[in-house]
Amino acid sequence: MRHGSSHGRRTVAYPGAGARRWTAVIRTLAARRLRFLRRLPGAPPGPWARLLCALVAVALVGAAAPPGDVSGLFGAEVRRMPTERRVVALTFNAAWDAEDVPEVLRTLRQRKAPATFFLTGQFAERHPRAARAMAAEHGIGNHSHSHPHFDGLSRAETREQVLRADRAIRRATGTRPLPFFRFPFSAITPRGIARVNALGFADIEFTADTNGYLGTEGGMTVDKAVRRALDALTPGEIVQLHVGTSDQGVRGLDARALPRIIDAVRDRGYRIADLGDLARGKAAR
Repeated sequence: MRHGSSHGRRTVAYPGAGARRWTAVIRTLAARRLRFLRRLPGAPPGPWARLLCALVAVALVGAAAPPGDVSGLFGAEVRRMPTERRVVALTFNAAWDAEDVPEVLRTLRQRKAPATFFLTGQFAERHPRAARAMAAEHGIGNHSHSHPHFDGLSRAETREQVLRADRAIRRATGTRPLPFFRFPFSAITPRGIARVNALGFADIEFTADTNGYLGTEGGMTVDKAVRRALDALTPGEIVQLHVGTSDQGVRGLDARALPRIIDAVRDRGYRIADLGDLARGKAAR
C-alpha cells in the first residue's frame, strides 16, 4: 500500500539528551544531599540541608519541564509556522522501516540542522533503537499508532490511536514527545482536528511534501524531491520528508535529498528552525 499524499531538533525544554543530563545532575545533588553546603560557615543542619536539596531539585525540574501548551494552534491544521521570518522547519514521518535513519541523523548532525520526527507507535515498537536515536537529538511527534485513515474513525478509535502511539513512543524513547500530531494520509477533517486537540495535541501538517518516499519506482528522483521542497519556499515553510517507504523493494530518496535541501534553503537566505519552539512559546527564529 502506498502512503498517499501525506504522510514524521534538538530537544531543549523537552526531555531529550540535554534534559537527561539535568536529570542526572538532580539525582546526584539529591544523593549527595548538597554535602558541599555542610562545609560552608553557618551551613544548615542535616534536615535543613535535605530541604534545600529538595527545593533545588524542584527548581531544576521546573526549568527543564516542557510547557507543552499548544492551545494557540488548536482549531486548524498548521501548514506553516506562524512567522514572517525566513525560516524553514524539517519534519520526517517514520511509519515503516528504519533503514535511512542513520544517514538522516548523520546529515542533520553534520549540518547542525534541527528536525522533528513524527513516529507511529508501531514504528517505535519495531525500531526502539532508531526511535531513541532520533529523540536523543531531535523533537518527536505523534503520527498515530497503526497509520489508519482517521476520517473513518470514531471518537474512541481516534483516542486509542493517538494515546496508544503516545505510550509506545514514550516507552521506546524514554522522553516526553512534543504535543504535535500529524494525520496519516492527510485524512484531515474538522472533527478529527477537534478530537486530537481535545487530547492536547496540535495538528501539525506541512507546506510541501517531497514525495521522496515514492522512490524511482513511483516516478520520483532526488532532483524532483529537492525541487518540491524549494518550489514551496516561504517564511515558515514546513517540509515533510520520510524515513523508509511503505513498499518493500522501494528505496526512498529523502535521505539523499536532505543535504541538498538544507544547503539550498540556506543558500537562499533561509535558516532551518526548530519546529519544537512552537510548543515552547517561542517564535520561530
